[in-house]
Amino acid sequence: MFVSIGQASALVGLSISTLRRWEENNFIKPAFRTGGGHRRYCVENLKSKILGIKIKKKKRIHAAYARVSSHDQRADLKRQVVVLKKHLKRYSGATKVIEDLGSGINYKKRGLSELIELICSKQVKTLVLTHRDRLLRFGSPLLFKLCHIFGTKVIILNEQKKQDFNQELVADVIEIMTVFCSKVYDHRSHKNRRKSAA
Repeated sequence: MFVSIGQASALVGLSISTLRRWEENNFIKPAFRTGGGHRRYCVENLKSKILGIKIKKKKRIHAAYARVSSHDQRADLKRQVVVLKKHLKRYSGATKVIEDLGSGINYKKRGLSELIELICSKQVKTLVLTHRDRLLRFGSPLLFKLCHIFGTKVIILNEQKKQDFNQELVADVIEIMTVFCSKVYDHRSHKNRRKSAA
């Protein structure tokens, strides 16, 4: 995180003129200057050099993610978890298995949100999946890119052979139809419950 010289002054309890003098004496320099010439200080450098506070790095965990689309597939979810836990035993340090129940095109699942937060806060060293599409049906390349940016290694235990175009298209259409049918049935069920309660 980068802050202005005024914010840096307030953070470490020193005057702005002292920070400028220390810059002249090469004790601590701003991380960079903006296009307008304003100083920007790195908070971690300020804490470690001026306050003598060493930033404790959190130990990163080895995480695994298991997902199924519906309640009917709970047995498959348990199988995924068993396989993932067995694989995680290879690693030293903390491990975590995150489970989700929901469609591969639902981006609001609780477990998925938790996983993204862990990855983006650099807390995940390794992410293990049983299959590529367990993460997301359509958006997994984006999440794999996030993993790359934040230093998370992705391991897919069962990398499937690439389907031909027709097979992939049929699978995608079935996934989309399943989600929309589920929404329609849920909506009807909700309306019927309201009628019976009235």
